[in-house]
Amino acid sequence: MSPYDPSAFPPFAVTVDLVVLTVRRHALCALVVRRGEQPYQGRWALPGGFVRSEEDLGAAAARELAEETGLCAHEPGTPSIGNGAHLEQLATYGDPERDPRMRVVSVAHLVLAPDLPAPRAGGDAHSARWAPVEALLGPEGEYSREDEPPAPLAFDHAQILADGVERARSKIEYSSLATAFCPPEFTVGELRRVYEAVWGVALDPRNFHRKVTGTPGFLVPSGGTTTRQGGRPAQLFRAGGATLLNPPMLRPEV
Repeated sequence: MSPYDPSAFPPFAVTVDLVVLTVRRHALCALVVRRGEQPYQGRWALPGGFVRSEEDLGAAAARELAEETGLCAHEPGTPSIGNGAHLEQLATYGDPERDPRMRVVSVAHLVLAPDLPAPRAGGDAHSARWAPVEALLGPEGEYSREDEPPAPLAFDHAQILADGVERARSKIEYSSLATAFCPPEFTVGELRRVYEAVWGVALDPRNFHRKVTGTPGFLVPSGGTTTRQGGRPAQLFRAGGATLLNPPMLRPEV
């Protein structure tokens, strides 16, 4: 092999950013943290951090996820165990000007999990909270709490979040990924509300019930019922073994 001089190439850092999505109070929400350090100190951002020298990208994303939420990651296509969350690589962002400190390439990851508790801040984050995606990706491109002036998300995190939301919206059309937002046992009505929250549309309950229960391998009856939704007992299901839906659950045109 010909001589290789590493110093001939400029150094740069690699980070992982997490688009952590859940459904809370029938709304699609994302985890955001308030930065406690420069750059963008005081601004809201997606959770994430620098990849350590001994880590691969998946391990770094899983570590940041555990530090920010206490969740354990599992690979796409494998079932969640305990407090697990679906984790998959989303996209890579490498604009030379995306970070004012130095050249930083970010490998974003998408995380999906059921209704999650209030988050805790970690690393250089001053505070953390769940925020409705609709507010984070509003027409003004700015977000704030009630007691503060609005400001854009730090870095290019608005674009990363938008890409993650669109990935989730498209994947629940042709895969069983919507069940990642549900507890181990759930009703068809609870699954329908996941689709409604992610897609931002209202769905006909009867048509939805017919589609999901008629799609091979999508849902499996658990043998139980629940009244947690009120009214008559509703049948409980769990995710079936199918990873791809045939026919797909197509998004309504709005």
